[in-house]
Amino acid sequence: MVIYRELLECQLNRELFRHFIRRQVVTDCWRRVDGRWTVRPDPFVDDWSEEDFRVLLQCLKNTVCTGGFLYAAFWEDRLKGFVSVESALFGGEQRYLDLTSIHVSADMRGQGVGRTLFAAAKDWAAKQGARKLYISAHSAVETQRFYRAMGCTEAAVYCPEHVAAEPFDCQLECPLF
Repeated sequence: MVIYRELLECQLNRELFRHFIRRQVVTDCWRRVDGRWTVRPDPFVDDWSEEDFRVLLQCLKNTVCTGGFLYAAFWEDRLKGFVSVESALFGGEQRYLDLTSIHVSADMRGQGVGRTLFAAAKDWAAKQGARKLYISAHSAVETQRFYRAMGCTEAAVYCPEHVAAEPFDCQLECPLF
């Protein structure tokens, strides 16, 4: 049975991710070509290096320390998924809160863990006064399929910092009510 719970800063360390499988084999991605979204072949394997884990842990600790939301899924006491939402509203009348990460271990994908984590993020963001979640999302076709199933659409207002950091990401939003 999958157990869900919020994580504290003191629980965030490299050992937490020992059984987490980030690996994603990507074949096709959404790309904006001549102002239109289209699917293009762009094969690669997405995985995390030790440096990526170091940066991830630093970011997640910052999320928790600044009043954000970090919620995780565990199976047999092993981390199998997590979602993070930052605490600062932005985007003017859009009243966005930034969903900065949602990841499910490769061995648990397709079992509803991502849906549960996403729903928890939406609930938390609504309680903070947000109108929408903002997501700078991986452009892989299967990743975008998940976000569309969650009710996400292209963001009305793009966050320039996200676009600069990840120019191939799809900038999305999800209404909370």
